Amino acid sequence: MCRHLAWLGAPVSLASLMLEPPSGLLVQSYAPRRQKHGLMNADGWGAGFFDGTLPRRWRSAAPLWGDASFASVAPALVSGCVVAAVRSATVGMPIEPSASAPFTDGTWLLSHNGVVDRAVLPLSAHAESTNDSALLAALIFDRGMDALGDTITGVAADAPNARLNILAANGSRLVATTWGDTLSVLRRADGVVLASEPYDDDPSWQEIPDRHLVTVDGAAGDARVELTPLKGS
Repeated sequence: MCRHLAWLGAPVSLASLMLEPPSGLLVQSYAPRRQKHGLMNADGWGAGFFDGTLPRRWRSAAPLWGDASFASVAPALVSGCVVAAVRSATVGMPIEPSASAPFTDGTWLLSHNGVVDRAVLPLSAHAESTNDSALLAALIFDRGMDALGDTITGVAADAPNARLNILAANGSRLVATTWGDTLSVLRRADGVVLASEPYDDDPSWQEIPDRHLVTVDGAAGDARVELTPLKGS
């Protein structure tokens, strides 16, 4: 399992989203509050953000709490669109930087929170690693983000025990799914946060129902959040 987070809105620092909140991804790497599967997320982490239209990434196979270099630079990394994650690797999956989200096709950044039997996922030359999340990301990229809902329900039909929470961004839009795990939304005056679990105790956090497609569009302060039930739910 993993914990992940996405931001769309006014430019903010990665530190303000990941490291500074009292229950942000840094804390969730060793003491998540709502994680149902696994006790911590020490098998790597990744931070992706958009520099104009270009996705940039910083990924590691080490725990987030031990990366002093990222902690020193994160306050200076500023973007209006961010996807970040801390990882708890499924048993038997590789632990390497390329296995950590976010994955990219050069346009989208994508994170997977969950697990899926690799036997139902096609091999792809575009996959960045051999773990289930990388193979799933490659499948989603190959089929296109507009087909995300159909892709998730199709994989779920082939792997009924799969957990398929996806979080993706292209610089101006967030797209997510809930399928088997938690996701919450926080509407702020300067933008929108989607996260596996709230990073603080702000009462404005709202939990998103399971088996839904989530889209976030619009400018900072005027973002629209839409929820659509997924087929087969």
